[in-house]
Amino acid sequence: MRADAARNRARLLEAAARLVAEQGADNLTMEAVACAASVGKGTVFRRFGDRTGLLQALLDHSEQAYQQAFLTGPPPLGPGAPAARRLEAFGVSTLRQMSAYLDLYLAGDPPADRRLVIAPRQVRLTHITMLLRAARADGDVELLAETLMGWLEPALIHHLTRQRGMALERLEAGWRDLVARAVGPATA
Repeated sequence: MRADAARNRARLLEAAARLVAEQGADNLTMEAVACAASVGKGTVFRRFGDRTGLLQALLDHSEQAYQQAFLTGPPPLGPGAPAARRLEAFGVSTLRQMSAYLDLYLAGDPPADRRLVIAPRQVRLTHITMLLRAARADGDVELLAETLMGWLEPALIHHLTRQRGMALERLEAGWRDLVARAVGPATA
């Protein structure tokens, strides 16, 4: 990306982040971002495609830092802990990450035909699959990984925590239980 294009992208994302902080993700529009960044609305559309693309770009920075944590960070989330322990830590950490940015995740959720193939989800799915294999999980590891991924979907987290009033700690305990049933208890 050219330096000026990178600066423009950063300026647009900064304006969008400011608007989300002030008005919430549900109220973010391409026109408001263009106005806040002092550019034409077409510039925002060319850079991000649509509102979903813009919201996904906003999540990208935190997602990259999160991916670094579970791919190369310290144990138990990163390498160095037993696979079952890493899988447990990964789910708990992902639930916390999703909860912290839930409104943004929900607002940026792509349409159903793209929802399961976006890059961040694919990275998480691959990671879960790798950990299940390393922990020697029984059965069809790919299907088990998809099932576990369902527990970490923003729409489910929203439903359970905000619509049903469940505490995040309850979801974390549920994740630990699922991991124990899939691969046995995690060791410290």
